[in-house]
This record gives sequence, structure tokens and C-alpha cells, in this order.
Amino acid sequence: MSGRFTVFLLLLPALLVMTVSGVVPAGFIAFYSLHDTFAGNSFVWVGPQWYVSVLSSPEFWWALARSLGYSALVLLIEVPLGIYIALRLPAAGPWAAVLIVLLAIPLLAPQIVVGYLFKVMTMPRIGLLHAIFTAMGPGLDMNNKAVVWAVLLLMDAWHWTSLVVLLCYAGLRAIPQAYYQAARIDGAGRWAIFRHIELPRLRLVLLIAILLRLMDSFMIYAEAYVVTRGGPGVSTTFLSHELVQTATIQFDLGEGGAMSILYLLIVVAISWAFFSLIVPRRERPA
Repeated sequence: MSGRFTVFLLLLPALLVMTVSGVVPAGFIAFYSLHDTFAGNSFVWVGPQWYVSVLSSPEFWWALARSLGYSALVLLIEVPLGIYIALRLPAAGPWAAVLIVLLAIPLLAPQIVVGYLFKVMTMPRIGLLHAIFTAMGPGLDMNNKAVVWAVLLLMDAWHWTSLVVLLCYAGLRAIPQAYYQAARIDGAGRWAIFRHIELPRLRLVLLIAILLRLMDSFMIYAEAYVVTRGGPGVSTTFLSHELVQTATIQFDLGEGGAMSILYLLIVVAISWAFFSLIVPRRERPA
């Protein structure tokens, strides 16, 4: 009993921080989502009206589709690329340490900094990306939806592929050498070793990497807003942009609150689905 009490005391500061920074604001948002606001301080109960309004809005579903599509493309690019780079890194030695440090540098850059970096790189006459695309022939037309999406995906890949690489590299180094020795004795080729030894051993690592990248890319805001401002048109207006537009620019606190709660439920549902895959049922806490 004393041990459990000690554990609770150790967790208490974190629980207090989570309560103040997460639970309390979520409670206010839930309150706004069920009320209409007048003059900023007068609230009228409207029940689920705002949820019905959000769920019947085509803009919400299009923004959700764009967010999910962006996350899917991010995973299709960064997970295979991260696995490939991790497999190509040296297992030990000074070069391994140097390369790991270099790979970690993009992860240290704040999201807003990455956004402005790529914003500058796409500018005519001074942007590196603009110069490269111009030299290749087609140019860099930021009014072209496909080009804009390609720039955002390139930006995300530069910023976050290293996370997948480092996780996979750690998972590969945890595989006992006896597995490789037995595979070589059996005459297994490189593809067979990857398929039957490395990939199964990376299952949990990959699920964690996919979960982290899925959640982060699904909630992307600063980088995309800096580079595209949601354009051209609304082609890069993701669900996070739609939420900020509704709650802070249009100042529709009720509709914004309902959209926030729905956003939260989507994130929790996806996280729970991955938790169910990562942690076997018999190992879950009671």
C-alpha cells in the first residue's frame, strides 16, 4: 500500500500539470460546444446543435479528408524511407555516432522555424527549391495544388523522417546477432533476413513510429499555414486550419468548441486503435 502511495505522490505533479493544461481547458471547450455565446459573456444552452452543424458541414468533411490524406501520404513516404536509411546506417563505430547526430538535427528545429525555412526556399529568385525546380525545367508554381502538396510532403519528410530512422535503428541494434548467424548458416539472402528476422522484430517499433507520425501529421498547423496559408484555394486547408478559422477568426466559440471535441474524439479513437495493436490484451492494465 505504501508503495502505491509513493508512486501516486511521484505522479502527482504530472497529473496536476495535465489537469491544468489539458482537462480544465477541455472542460471549457465542452461547455462552449453546448452553448451559444452573446457578447462574449452570455451563454444560452443549445444542446447538440453545434455538433449537428459541424457534422452537416461539407467544409468539415473536406478538411478531415485532406488531413487524413496528408497523414496517409506522410506515412507512405517516411516509414519505408526511414526503414531503408536505418538499414543502411553502420551498426557501430565513429561514423554511426556522427550520422545519428546529423539525423537528429532536423528534429530539434521548431515547427514554425521549419515552416519559414521552406517558405523562403520556395520564394522566386532567392529560394533554393525554386532555383532547383527552375533549373530542372518545370519551375516551382506555388499556385499549383500538386506542387504545393509536394512541397509540404518534402518539408515533412525532411523534418520527421529522422524520427522513424532513429526508432528503427534502435530496434535493429536490439536484435541478437545469433539470429543473423543462424540465417547465414541456412543460406538466407538479404531480403529473407529482412522479411523473417528484422521486420517482425521491428513490429512494435514501427507501430510506435506510425502512431507518432500519424498523430503529428494529422494535427499539422504551423508549417503548412506559414508555407501555403491554406492555399491555393482551400487545397491545403486541413482540419486544424478549419478549427482555428472557426474559433479564433470567425469567433464562433460554440461551433469551434464542437469541432474541437470531434477532433479530440478522432485523435483518441486512432490512438486507441494503435494501442490495441501495440499492447496485447493480456498485457493491458486492469
